[in-house]
Amino acid sequence: MSTLYLIPCPIAENALHTVPPYAQEIARDLDVFIVERAKTARHFIKSLGPNRPIQEMVFVELPDSPSSWGGVGAGTEEAEAVFHEAVKSGKNIGLLSEAGCPGVADPGAAIVALAHREGVKVVPLVGPSSILLALMASGMNGQRFSFHGYLPPKRPELAKELRRLENLSRQQDQTQIFIETPYRSQMVLEVALESLQPNTLFGVAQDLSGVGEFTRTLTVKDWNKSGKKTLEKSPGVFLVYCGNKDFSK
Repeated sequence: MSTLYLIPCPIAENALHTVPPYAQEIARDLDVFIVERAKTARHFIKSLGPNRPIQEMVFVELPDSPSSWGGVGAGTEEAEAVFHEAVKSGKNIGLLSEAGCPGVADPGAAIVALAHREGVKVVPLVGPSSILLALMASGMNGQRFSFHGYLPPKRPELAKELRRLENLSRQQDQTQIFIETPYRSQMVLEVALESLQPNTLFGVAQDLSGVGEFTRTLTVKDWNKSGKKTLEKSPGVFLVYCGNKDFSK
C-alpha cells in the first residue's frame, strides 16, 4: 500500500536543522518525488544522504498554477502518470515544495487531492512554514487569518489591493497575509506605508529561520516614525491587521 509523504524542506540557506530528523529519515528512503522545482529538490535530497544514488530516483515537476485545487489540472499530466505508476508498483511517494511545507502556498495541493480520490494514505510531516512562522512572530490575530499569495505587481493596483485587505481585516477581524519576491519587498513596504491608515498594523518577516532573519510589526504611523524603513532583498511575508481587537498594546 503506497503512502504520499508531504516532505518539508528548509526555507532559508543552511537551515537543514529546521527539518526534523524523522522527516529526513523518511525522505532518505524514497525514490519517487513530485516536486515544484526538480533542481532544488535534488539538491535537498542529496544533502540528506539518501539510501540510493540520486540518478536512480524519479523527480517530476508540477506547474506553478494548477487549473484546479480540487484535482490535477492542465500541465500536471506527467506528475499524475508518475503518481499512478508508483501506486501501481506499491512505492511510496514524496511531495516537495519550494515553500517549506507542501500544499501550502504551492501547487502540491492538487496531488494531495488526487491521493485522497485514489485512496492513497496522506502523511504530512512537520517542518517550517514561512506563513505560520510570520504569523506567530507578528503579534497579530492568530485566531482568524487569511492568506492571499502574491498581490498585484504595479504600485497603483497594489495600493488598491492593500486598502481592500485593510477593509477586509476590519470587517472580518482577520490578519491578512501575503508574500512577495526578494526584489519587490522594499516597494511593498513603501506602498503600504503610503496607502494604509495610520493605526493599521503592518508586519514584515524576512529570511525566517535564516541568519538574516528579521521580523517587525508596527502601526503605519510608527513605521513612518521609525528609523529603519529599508528592507533587505530577501524573501518576505507581509501581514496587515486592523480588526476589532487591539493587538498593538
